[in-house]
Amino acid sequence: MTYTIGQVEQLTGVKAHVLRYWESVVPGFTPQKDLSGRRTYSQAEVQLIFRLKFLIGVKKFTAEGAGRQILEEAQTVQKNAELIQMIRETRAILSELYVHNFAE
Repeated sequence: MTYTIGQVEQLTGVKAHVLRYWESVVPGFTPQKDLSGRRTYSQAEVQLIFRLKFLIGVKKFTAEGAGRQILEEAQTVQKNAELIQMIRETRAILSELYVHNFAE
């Protein structure tokens, strides 16, 4: 599902001009535009807006600082995802060894 800028404004309480400003200062925050040039926001972008709103409004980050924080969080998630994948692969290998050695 996608949302218009007006719908995002109603959902999040963030004014359209603020959303457009965030596009210019938050890396990776670039909503798609339809053929008429109107912005369309995905569910993931709406979640990002809520996170930005929290970091700026509650944690008192600047928009630029909030953008950096989100990038750091994304990098941490990526590192953890790689680690989790390695753990799963190791478990699979150990399970195969266990079954092979004790099934005979």
